[in-house]
Amino acid sequence: MLAIIGGTGLTKLPGLNINHRQVIRTPYGEPSGALMFGDLDGHKVVFLARHGYGHTIPPHLVNYRANIWALHSQGVTHVASVATVGGIHADMNPGRLAVPDQIIDYTHGRETTFFVPGEQTVTHIDFTWPYCQEMRERCVSALQRAHEDFKDGGTYAAVQGPRLETKAEIDRLARDGADMVGMTGMPEAALAREIGLCYAAIAVSANWAAGRGDSAGGISSDAIEANLAAVMGRVRAVLKNLACMDYGDEAVPPVPGGVCSA
Repeated sequence: MLAIIGGTGLTKLPGLNINHRQVIRTPYGEPSGALMFGDLDGHKVVFLARHGYGHTIPPHLVNYRANIWALHSQGVTHVASVATVGGIHADMNPGRLAVPDQIIDYTHGRETTFFVPGEQTVTHIDFTWPYCQEMRERCVSALQRAHEDFKDGGTYAAVQGPRLETKAEIDRLARDGADMVGMTGMPEAALAREIGLCYAAIAVSANWAAGRGDSAGGISSDAIEANLAAVMGRVRAVLKNLACMDYGDEAVPPVPGGVCSA
């Protein structure tokens, strides 16, 4: 079963026919909100708003462990994370979508693992390639079917937030090899790997990062909101194409021309 985690700009998923909402109790506390079970163009999905359905939870206070555990407990096998980012590389202009293949983690103070000392043996997961390649390929296919011009690959820099970065910090991230910067990519990806979920991200560039492009003199919140409003319709089209793929829990009829949904 597919789950979609919505980020900034996607606290609701238009077109999702909700069958039921379920509040999940987890060993790690409360998730960001109830899980929304339903169908998107006739295909089963679970939706969770990462920041809460009123966008009230800042990135450093998201209960990532509860969110990932809750999805896994309900039989989810694949996760598509929609993540808003600032563009660092020249090809990550506002409005561009990407499917990153690497992460650099700059966060601190977050609960980053399910392996609790004293309760489980020490476990070291392989994180060479932090995103599930199968799910990345599904996201790439969905973007192609939606006729998107997107970036296949790239390094996501996960920063603490909730403040935006300084120009010097972005310059440092660029030197480190980051193509985009966001606040929610970790520990979400690592927790998904630990628990066995096939997880990938669709990054949505909402603005140039500090010191770049039209953010050279500062970043405008109004511009971010306007950019997200303009791009989210395209993101929803991508998600519809993603949802109609076979995740092993339903029979998906063949689609003429190989396009699930326009």
